[in-house]
Amino acid sequence: MAVSAKTPTVASCLSDLLNSLHHNHISKTTNFLIPSSTCKLSLKKKHEISVINIDSIDTRDPNSLICDLCLQGNLEQALIMLNAMKKLRIHVYEDTYITLIDLCERKRADTEGCQVYSLIKNSKTQLGIRIGNALLSMFVRLGNLVDAWYVFGKMSERNVFTWNVLIGGYAKAGYFDEALDLYNRMLWAGIRPDVYTFPSVLRTCGAIPDLIMGREVHVHVLRFGLESNVDVNNSLITMYMKCGNVYSTRLVFDKMPMKDTISWNAMISGYFENEERLEGLKLFLDMLDCFVVPDVMTITSVMSACEFVDDERLGKTMHGFATKHVFGKDVSVDNSLIQFYSAIGACDEAEKVFTRIRSKDVVSWTSMISSYVNNKQSEKAIEVYMKMKTENIKPDEITIASVISACASLNLLDLGIELHEFAKTTGLISYAIVANALVDLYSKCKCIDKALEVFKRIPKKNIISWTSIINGLVINNRDLEALIFFRSMKLTLLPNSITLITVLSACAKIGALDAGKEIHAYTIRNGLGFDGFVPNALLDMYVKCGNMKTALNQFNSIEKDTASWNTMLTGYAQRGQGQNAVDLYTKMVNSDVEPDPVTFISLLSACSRSRMVKYGLGYFKIMAENYGIVPNLKHYACVVDLLARAGKLEEAYGFIRKMPIKPDEAIWGALLNACRIYKNFELGELAAQNIFDMVESNVGYYTLLCSFYADNGKWDEVAKLKELMKEKGIINDPGCSWVEVKGKVHAFLTDDQSHPQGKEIYLILNGFYEKMEEITEFDDSKADILCGHSERLAVGFGLLNTAPGVPIRVTKNLYICESCHNLMKFISKLVRREISVRDTECLHHFKDGMCSCGDSGYKPYNSS
Repeated sequence: MAVSAKTPTVASCLSDLLNSLHHNHISKTTNFLIPSSTCKLSLKKKHEISVINIDSIDTRDPNSLICDLCLQGNLEQALIMLNAMKKLRIHVYEDTYITLIDLCERKRADTEGCQVYSLIKNSKTQLGIRIGNALLSMFVRLGNLVDAWYVFGKMSERNVFTWNVLIGGYAKAGYFDEALDLYNRMLWAGIRPDVYTFPSVLRTCGAIPDLIMGREVHVHVLRFGLESNVDVNNSLITMYMKCGNVYSTRLVFDKMPMKDTISWNAMISGYFENEERLEGLKLFLDMLDCFVVPDVMTITSVMSACEFVDDERLGKTMHGFATKHVFGKDVSVDNSLIQFYSAIGACDEAEKVFTRIRSKDVVSWTSMISSYVNNKQSEKAIEVYMKMKTENIKPDEITIASVISACASLNLLDLGIELHEFAKTTGLISYAIVANALVDLYSKCKCIDKALEVFKRIPKKNIISWTSIINGLVINNRDLEALIFFRSMKLTLLPNSITLITVLSACAKIGALDAGKEIHAYTIRNGLGFDGFVPNALLDMYVKCGNMKTALNQFNSIEKDTASWNTMLTGYAQRGQGQNAVDLYTKMVNSDVEPDPVTFISLLSACSRSRMVKYGLGYFKIMAENYGIVPNLKHYACVVDLLARAGKLEEAYGFIRKMPIKPDEAIWGALLNACRIYKNFELGELAAQNIFDMVESNVGYYTLLCSFYADNGKWDEVAKLKELMKEKGIINDPGCSWVEVKGKVHAFLTDDQSHPQGKEIYLILNGFYEKMEEITEFDDSKADILCGHSERLAVGFGLLNTAPGVPIRVTKNLYICESCHNLMKFISKLVRREISVRDTECLHHFKDGMCSCGDSGYKPYNSS
């Protein structure tokens, strides 16, 4: 075909352009140089120059040249050619644009894709279906839903592919409501869904989860005759399983005319996710019977189930199956094997699997570290982490959280701080699992303020975050703050059973009975009253708060284990109710509940405080003979206390000498206290010498020894001890007492002058002191009477702020002294009130001038 002399050919136009560019930048060279500025979004730097060999320019249509460059994957040169065509106003075919868009999608070239789209937008007011679909597909693949939505709106025509791509894009990005809305609009537009529509929509229904919508979509599947398509049915299985409707899932599965491996995997993993693990394992066996070959996903799912059902034999069988069928060479299967062996406590087997893995990924290392941490082998976990660092494997958030947990159990604060800094520099601190582990670390290392600092910076606090900080406050003896944090948490999150157990322990420690009752009511309203350890935590709270009547009701209403019986026995022991403890133990044995070492510690303690020597010695004997329990130091201490409290000092000393294990300071301390009470100076001095040979800095024993010397008139020895305490920097722990009034817990320190009602409290106490001086029954010295111990202030506050006759319950962090003990007896008789003071050893219940401990459960002097 002849070409007019006036009409330039495409080749001549391009040649003119290249010659022009060549003339402007370089004279007479073999290569033409085109500045990258002709393509604003080129990957090359602004002043870098791209090279096109002149020999490569032929007389073909430049659209063909661009397509050829795209086929070669040369996106950069194709864009240079496209810009040249645009500058010369050479028409670009739709196929050319589509080829370029497809290449941008394949290369994930976001910037270049936007450049092509910009050129299309400037040349077209509306987009055709082919080019529109290409752009949609590209933007969805690149995660650019804003431009995808704009393209969708610009399209003059849409088909089912158009809707499928956008629905899938929104679903993948987590915009589930928007995806379902698009599906409904698609139906309103009269577009018939196909086999690619339903998988996206059904996955969306499962992700929400929305069973009602899922069933509606299932109806649409039947209406459009796609119930026999295997991909659609697989999506139905996944949707129903995610929505927790196992029955409907099985119906779909059983009616499928064809099943592939994905169908079986979806069913098996769905059973496991819905905690029907035995059904899932049965289905796996059915899969083998049907000669369907499992894949890696099948094996890892089944191994996870073995982990949860805690069946070692089954897990090892699966291990053999995986090895035999070559799945054992897959790292994901090996990782699941490590997790299985970790779950059953077989760290050695997990180690063997880990060692065998040739190409360990971050999951392999993390699984092994977690295995050691979960099985209380934190030293090995740290070792594996150090090896991981030498292998230059980049840890993820789970790795760091696991290693921090190991540091917490080993009290390795320095390494924990190093990991904290690493988490901050790598951005892993933004993961709640890492921040939660740090809160736990700092709490256990007694750096509670640092734990609070980490907690406050967690952007999205979950239930574990709150539970960790509440537990941290409890173990750092900041129980009041723990209750405050618990109330704050309830404003945004519902506590789980672990949170409730933690906060109940705080209530128990400070005697917050009303707060504990409030939590008990919450557990009943939310169906958590019988969940896990909650029943025993409630029982412990009532016992430690001194409310034995409610504790007994709780005890009778729950399914009892050994811990339940032990808690009640401890309650009777603290109140000096030995006969009740003996009767309860008899019921325990008759109920076929096996006693453990803690049972006998509580039982012996109860007998000791009630001076039931014969019973106590009998229980100590049957403990070993009938139950094979080897006595430990606590059991021996209880027997020494049993004999010593009853005045059998020589017998107690003889028992110590015959002990098969070396006595500790607690055993000698029990003898020393009894020697003080019964004025046996020689034996007491022997006990004291043994104590200080073992313990040099325990303030409690120094205080006890001071009392011992003072009672025997050895004031020079008292002076020497006090001087020695100063030299060693031994100071008394600050005394603190808590009293709950009208649902709020108030704390008082020794000689506390800061309380708003301080003047009224001291005024009412001074009135009691004056009356005590008038009564010869209470012959305490003036100095003793006027001591400002914290429990006195708490009782005074309780008297001021409660109605007459209301019991007052106080909890103290130290022993109650003799002077305060006498004062409480006096007040209870004078005002006719029941007063309970729970110290670190005993619960003193004062009523009508008497104490439940029989005046043997206090310390003579206490500077707190």
